[in-house]
Amino acid sequence: MRPERLLLSDMLDAIREIQSFISGVTLDTFIGDTKTRSAVLYQLIVVGEAAARLPDDLKQRHPEIDWGPVVAFRNRVVRGYFALDWSIVWNAANVDVRTLEPLIASIISSEFTE
Repeated sequence: MRPERLLLSDMLDAIREIQSFISGVTLDTFIGDTKTRSAVLYQLIVVGEAAARLPDDLKQRHPEIDWGPVVAFRNRVVRGYFALDWSIVWNAANVDVRTLEPLIASIISSEFTE
């Protein structure tokens, strides 16, 4: 199994990639840009997959993150891609990811001081 620190780093890296992909992009541009949509969606899947693999005790130590929706988003995307609403993906990339980034960074710095 991949170590917790690396899973959290995977999440943080994916979040930062998402932010770089959508920097300066509007919702309309996002919806019209297949490459950006695909890149953002992939990175959101990485975030959800890494969150799903984190041990329960780590998640319990960090209730400041609502882990369930992070994992559920990944599951919904993977299992129901053709029913995907791009405005929901946009919201996840713009709002949810911005909220999640400092929380994940804080966990890494507080739990893994190497």
